[in-house]
Amino acid sequence: MLSTICAARKFSTSAVTNHIMKLTRLRVVDNSKIGKQAMAEGKPPRCIHIYNKKGIGTIGDKILVAIKGEKVKAIIVGCVKEQKANIPRFDSNNIVLIDDNGTPLGTRINVPIPIMLRTILKEKTFSKGADYTKLLAIASNYV
Repeated sequence: MLSTICAARKFSTSAVTNHIMKLTRLRVVDNSKIGKQAMAEGKPPRCIHIYNKKGIGTIGDKILVAIKGEKVKAIIVGCVKEQKANIPRFDSNNIVLIDDNGTPLGTRINVPIPIMLRTILKEKTFSKGADYTKLLAIASNYV
């Protein structure tokens, strides 16, 4: 009975996951053209790959998302998942779209990002060769 009601009303009965993993819906928080179009149409991007060994994304991780039929790389700047000390927990999973060498596609980040993201991304800038300093420069406010 419950399953027929859920199917008729299109409710989701799956458990809530607090991790960013494959097929997780995300929210684009920069002002890139493709991100604004996707969020306005109500078709948020979905994660299709996470560039780490664990397979679970947290703040500062690089991921590959499917948005409007294209594959675009992104950086996670906010997570619903419980975080380490001094990293705030957000209401939605926020991402900023980037190109292959780490420069953001937008010119402004519309939401506050954690201050600890500076140290996380600076470590990854030196080790991976990508330049994430521009991403930190376009953020208007930090939490």
